[in-house]
Amino acid sequence: MAGAGDEPIPSPNIWNWPEVYERENRAQDAEGAIWAALREAVPWAGADVLDVGCGDGFHLPVFAAEAASVTGVEPHAGLVERARERTAGLAVVHRAGAARLPLPDRSVDLVHARTAYFFGPGCEPGLAEAQRVLRPGGAIAIVDLDATVEPYGGWMLADLPRYRPDRVEQFFERHGFSMRRIATTWRFPDRETLEAVLRIEFSRPVAERAIAATTGLVLPVGYRLHVRRKEAFRPA
Repeated sequence: MAGAGDEPIPSPNIWNWPEVYERENRAQDAEGAIWAALREAVPWAGADVLDVGCGDGFHLPVFAAEAASVTGVEPHAGLVERARERTAGLAVVHRAGAARLPLPDRSVDLVHARTAYFFGPGCEPGLAEAQRVLRPGGAIAIVDLDATVEPYGGWMLADLPRYRPDRVEQFFERHGFSMRRIATTWRFPDRETLEAVLRIEFSRPVAERAIAATTGLVLPVGYRLHVRRKEAFRPA
């Protein structure tokens, strides 16, 4: 997603290997635990939904099945085209970043972001934009990987030694978000897919370690769901 300025923050996995990332998306959250938690926290039936950092639009059809309208925002031109092809007639997809959303004030009920841009300190411009486009009573829901959960979290931290999960959680708490931890299962159809996915997510030595440690086709992966509602106006 885009950073505080106009330059996007690269997402090497999906930007460089969109076909492999498609297979990863299909393997993730095999039991639908993230969707169940989202539905409980921020039901979107009849709502206007914005997905920030929508990538190639993988999640947009799920929202479109119940929402009044769905908009995706993504800075990478190739992914925007893929998202538009996937969601023709279901959603509108714009090429833009989180810090400059191409939507009017108070125009959506839910801002959703999954493993995109909102990684803690530094994402304040995107939070401000989400607040701007939300209607009173609306919510921003941020889904991100939980690096405190093994084994995936340990592999993350091996590649990102400066990343501090506790500081990220404290950041969202300071900004008024609730937090829920979600246990999920990634289920792969074959070893080829599992190994390809791990190799686009991690450096070569960490990926090889992760592949050696994963003996089957199922991988437990933890997530965090952060939710903050925009206070509704209450007349005096």
